[in-house]
Amino acid sequence: MNAGPTALIADDEPLLREHLAALLQRLWPELRVVATARNGREAIEAAEAHAPDIVFLDIHMPGVNGVEAARAIGRRARLVFVTAHDEYALQAFEQGAIDYVVKPLDALRLADTVQRLKERVGGASPAALDAVLATLSQRLRQADGGRPAWLQWIKASVGHSVRLIPIEQVHYLKSDEKYTLVVWEGGEALIRRSIRELVEELDPQRFAQIHRSVVVNLHQVEQVIRGANETAEVQLKGRSELLPVSRSYLHLFRQM
Repeated sequence: MNAGPTALIADDEPLLREHLAALLQRLWPELRVVATARNGREAIEAAEAHAPDIVFLDIHMPGVNGVEAARAIGRRARLVFVTAHDEYALQAFEQGAIDYVVKPLDALRLADTVQRLKERVGGASPAALDAVLATLSQRLRQADGGRPAWLQWIKASVGHSVRLIPIEQVHYLKSDEKYTLVVWEGGEALIRRSIRELVEELDPQRFAQIHRSVVVNLHQVEQVIRGANETAEVQLKGRSELLPVSRSYLHLFRQM
């Protein structure tokens, strides 16, 4: 007996996640919600861990937004945007690349989406998906021009002093569970902040997460070395170490 289709719900509003899950349970009892996420990063990690058939993504989430998460997840799942901003989703929907539901959630409109998903799940993703997501990403960046300023420096203890490290001098960040190693032009330092916290404050035009525990300064990338089975490593300018790129982030280097 085959298990029913599975879904992931990503939204920074807990009540909306619960409401959407409840509506889906009523409209599509066979669909199992296997995970929820509060932001784009958690969505990428959950998609990697659970391999859901369908991913519901709020477009506007803190840190990694829904569009960037969709680009990372790509064709491994059927994507559905949940948004209060129709203009972003409508363009993708009209091209047939991505489905969408609009906030506030409406059971009748969601029922239409569910019917389309039942027909499409398991099928091939539309050829236009990558191009549509790239366009949406660009439009979203333009629309978010009023966002708060990005992190300008990192405060770290170096010996017996506290050092303010200019963010443009940072080569990469690598974390374990409690600490993050900051590698910059002047050396290395450990700070008591997680990658998860830091990446929310870093300019995504300069920094990119390439692995669950690694963030790199894109301006410092020398080359990307591709391996077997959708693996890759990044080498930075003037550095010998190789940093792993997980499959979820390979899309960042498709043009390299």
